[in-house]
Amino acid sequence: MRTFEIPTHYRSNLVGRLKAWRKAQDPKKKDLSPTVLDLGAVRFVFARHFGFCYGVENAIEISYKALEENPGKRIFLLSQMIHNPAVNDDLTARGMRFIQDTHGTMLMDWSELSADDIVIIPAFGTTLETEAKLKAIGIDPLKHNTTCPFVEKVWNRSAQLGEKQYTVVIHGKAKHEETRATFSHTAQGAPAMIVKDMAEAEELGRIILGELPLSHFHERFGKHATHGFDASKDLERIGVVNQTTMLATETQAIADHLKQVMIRKHGDADIKAHFADTRDTLCYATNDNQDATNELLKADADLALVVGGYNSSNTSHLVELLERRFPTYFIKDEGEIMSADTIQHFNYPEHRLETTSNWMPAERPLTIILTSGASCPDTLLDRVMLRVLSMLEGGRDPIEVVESLVG
Repeated sequence: MRTFEIPTHYRSNLVGRLKAWRKAQDPKKKDLSPTVLDLGAVRFVFARHFGFCYGVENAIEISYKALEENPGKRIFLLSQMIHNPAVNDDLTARGMRFIQDTHGTMLMDWSELSADDIVIIPAFGTTLETEAKLKAIGIDPLKHNTTCPFVEKVWNRSAQLGEKQYTVVIHGKAKHEETRATFSHTAQGAPAMIVKDMAEAEELGRIILGELPLSHFHERFGKHATHGFDASKDLERIGVVNQTTMLATETQAIADHLKQVMIRKHGDADIKAHFADTRDTLCYATNDNQDATNELLKADADLALVVGGYNSSNTSHLVELLERRFPTYFIKDEGEIMSADTIQHFNYPEHRLETTSNWMPAERPLTIILTSGASCPDTLLDRVMLRVLSMLEGGRDPIEVVESLVG
């Protein structure tokens, strides 16, 4: 897999070296055991896989090259390039402007753009409708397109399903940029609908089986289905794809459930005529990060810190996994660790910031799981680790410890 030119201020001297060391030891990624960094007063436990993925590094490289190669030109980000405030803030500090927010709400008018401007498409991709608007202005939406190749893989698979007369069921969050983009690209060639979780998939299954009336489909899913969706015929042949940042295990569980629904309705012998196998649409990076996080659940730790943007879907799912076993705090950077007694963190289900006291246990040594989402620079983990270490007595020099560990 190719390497990318990433700005040096995103490169880590500590966590980055640990990741490179593990990669050299295990190039085929068969060992999911975590890495333990013993700093005396505190031990940090790192997942085997975390941080920037292929798609994110590709997006960062394209964006910073656009800045470097186009001095004096106006450069716009269609929306947040990735869901990390540190990266987006750095880009806007260099003169970039956002056209939309993450939900597609306009922050400026399209009329303010001209054919001479540069518009960068985010890693999540964008809708065909937005591409058409840019083309009408005279801007080529593909010239600075950072859409993740694994998102495009989902689009291509959806197109194949449409060609074979399948309806595409998208597992995702309807307001998320990637899901909106996938829905738009899918809808040009196939009926499509969105389910957000297993509960909605089960409800859809009951409609397919006739346990709920067809009219219930439009009440429940009409806003998140293609125009003219006919539940009486469009649910006869289906395939499931996903927003790549969702829990891969949940996507597979939804697909497995709907397959069993179709078997109940149509029989096992003819199942391929009614249900398409789409396992190949699951993102490798999301899988790797989630599998490595599941391995962390076996660790003996006092708490977990998960670092990432609060609107990052893949990061929220890491929090969801870890909080099953540990007190888990979702933070965007080291500034959220206000003291050894107080931490500010994000309650993702409630979408609000909370402050917790007595978050750090008194026992020593302390063991902390430290990981991050796919859009989080490793340097942020360095800073979080150093922030915690500065609050404890008897800590060892992390540079020396990392050096002795990696040789």
